[in-house]
Amino acid sequence: MNPLEARTRFQALRETKGLVEAAELDFVWTQLDTVRPEEILGEWKGGEFDTGHPLNGELAKAGWYGKTFASVHDAKPLICRNGEGELYSNLELGKGEASLWTVEFRGESTATMVYDGRPVLDHFKRVDDTTLMGIMNAKGVPADGPFYYFFLERTGAVLGEQRSGEGA
Repeated sequence: MNPLEARTRFQALRETKGLVEAAELDFVWTQLDTVRPEEILGEWKGGEFDTGHPLNGELAKAGWYGKTFASVHDAKPLICRNGEGELYSNLELGKGEASLWTVEFRGESTATMVYDGRPVLDHFKRVDDTTLMGIMNAKGVPADGPFYYFFLERTGAVLGEQRSGEGA
C-alpha cells in the first residue's frame, strides 16, 4: 500500500458505521508519514474510530471538540463545548494541559502530545495537509495495545478563542 492508498483506506475506515478493526488502523498507520511538532500547530476538530476500546464514546459525553496546539509548549488536549456551546480547555478532565514532543513510537519518531497530569501520549501521523491520525498510548498499556484511535481535522478557527480553565 502506498501513501495515496493509505489515505483512501483511512477515509473509508473513518466513514465506517460500527466497529473498525484495530489491525486495519495499525496497517494504515504504518503507511502514513510522520510529522514534526511545529507542523501541526493550530486548532483541530477531533473524532474517533470505534474499535471497541473502553474510551470509545466517553470523550463525546464530555463534549470533546478537538485539540489546540498554540505552540510546542502550549497544547490543549481536551477542547470541549460547555452547555452554551462555547469552547474551553477542560483542565479538570485532562488534569492540566500538555506539550508537543518528538517521540519514538513503533520505531518511528513523530509528533507526540505529552499530557501534563496524566501518563498519556497521543502520537500523530499525517494523512494529508488537513488531517492527522492519532493513537493514544498510556502507561500500563501493552506494546500491542489496546490503543485508542482518533483523527483530527484542521479548522479555520483563530487561535486563542477558547477560554481556559472552565470545568465541564
